[in-house]
Parts: sequence; C-alpha cells; structure tokens
Amino acid sequence: MSTSLPPTSPSPPPAAPPGGPSAASPGERSAASPGERSAASPGERSAASPAGPPMSLSPSRASDFMQCPLLYRFRVIDKLPEKPSEAATRGTLVHAVLERLFDAPAVERTAPRAKALVPGQWDRLLESRPELAGLFAEDADGERLARWLAEAELLVERWFSLEDPTRLEPAERELFVETELESGLRLRGVIDRVDVAPTGEVRIVDYKTGKAPRPEYADGARFQMSFYALVVWRLKRVVPRRLQLVYLGSGEVVTYDPVLADLERVERKLLALWEAIRLATETGDWRPRPTKLCGWCDHQAVCPEFGGTPPVYPLTVGVPGSA
Repeated sequence: MSTSLPPTSPSPPPAAPPGGPSAASPGERSAASPGERSAASPGERSAASPAGPPMSLSPSRASDFMQCPLLYRFRVIDKLPEKPSEAATRGTLVHAVLERLFDAPAVERTAPRAKALVPGQWDRLLESRPELAGLFAEDADGERLARWLAEAELLVERWFSLEDPTRLEPAERELFVETELESGLRLRGVIDRVDVAPTGEVRIVDYKTGKAPRPEYADGARFQMSFYALVVWRLKRVVPRRLQLVYLGSGEVVTYDPVLADLERVERKLLALWEAIRLATETGDWRPRPTKLCGWCDHQAVCPEFGGTPPVYPLTVGVPGSA
C-alpha cells in the first residue's frame, strides 16, 4: 500500500473514551508485530535468507534492542526461527477481520458480520502460513481450535463497544510507511488505520488484542505510536493530531496527542539507538539483558543467561569507527 494520505475523509475522528490502568500479558501485549501480520515471525520469515547487517528500524525491532540486544541479534542478524504462538496468531486474525470489515458499506459493518468473517479469515491465514496448523496439531476433536476462534470473535465483538465503524471511513488500512532520515537511517512500519478529518487532522490508530498496561508500563506502546507519528511527519510534514491505542483485551481506548517536540525527541532517541546497534554490529558484542520477559523467549537454548551458547557470529567483526 502506498504512503499517500488523502487530505480528507468523509467523517472526522470521534472523541475516544479515556483509557485506564490494567495489567498486560507479554504474550498478548500487542496483536502482532508491525509489518509481520501477514508473514511469519521474524525468524521464520527470513530463515532462508543470508545473514547481513541491519538496514532499517521498525518499532518492533527497536523495542527488541531496548528489551535485549541479544534478542535483536537473534531476530535480525542470525534470523533464528521462532514458533508461532496462539496469542500472536489470534492478534493477526483479529487484525485481518477488522481490516476486511471496512470493505463492506458502512451500514453493513455490524458485529454479527464481523464475527462471521473470523472462520474465513482463519482459512486465508492458514493458506498463507500453513505452519500455523501446528498450533492445533494435537487438537483431535477440534475443541481447542473452536475455543480459540470464539476468543477471537469475542475480541472482534468488543471492538464495537469502543468504536463505531459505521461512522468511520479510514483513509488508509494496514498502511506500510517508510522514510529515511538525514543520517541515512531508514524507519519503516505498518500502521493499522489512518483516519483523516475533513479539516485535515490525522489520527493514527493501532489495535491491541491484549489489555491496556498500567501507566508505569505504558512507555512501550507510546513509543511505538510516536515512531509512527514521526514517520508520518517526516513523509508529509504533518504532526498527527491524535495517536489512539484500542485495547480489545480490556475494552479500553488510550489516546495521546503529540506535539512536534515529542517527535523530535523520539527521533533523537532512535538515532542514539541506531548508533548503539551499529556499534554492536561492528564489534559482535550483543549482550543479553535479563528481565521477566525472558520466560517467554524462544531462544533460551542459545542464550548465555540460560547456559546456552549463541551461534557463531555470521558477520565480520571490525574495529569500531573504522572505514
């Protein structure tokens, strides 16, 4: 999809209810990683491609490095395979349903119609990613799959209590955006939905199938949305009026209205982050950063924190700062 943002949309973004504190499960903290909703996980998607230095930065990969530099290496440089999870796959499915619903005329965008899309979108997902069938390989009677699909339908239905799709005409859905900063750093990602009011104000919307995090843990989601806002500003010189996170797991909408200074601050942070990634790439020094999230990591067998040994570093190690 192109990165064009139409100047108007038939209806302005309606006011959103405020979000509230709640816990977030690591496995459900987002519907799916940006740019990965129609593809395999980072390792699966690129396992057959040769190792190489990182060339761009997305919100999910930036978050990986901030969480654990070694995790970033495993995903971006080593491209180690990762098993699909029920939580992330459910997020991918829900995203697909919410995107497809807007193909229908406004008056037909009802909860029953949206829920009816779930089985068909699951079939489409299996066609593009046959390995997902392995999630339910031991579900002989289909009971677990039926329960999982019902959970996806519940999330889709809950969305109607948070937004009214009959009043929305998105300017863009699943919009791939990419821009290059003066430093040469390329930023890229996929925005779930872009709404543009008749006055030209832009709202960026992201769906989450998990619960809204407590305020002290909300920085990650805010960083992701600010990343998207920065890219839109760099592309169109327009600061989005509103950044909106729709948490289907807890039935909450959290909003943030950025100003230019916020985006400039995010850009400085990304430049510093990219410099740290460049240095680690050159030296091969990717250190693990143990946190509670390690319990959900697929790479414990090759992580020193769990007694493992990382694969041989596939890139040439050079002297930092050398040409």
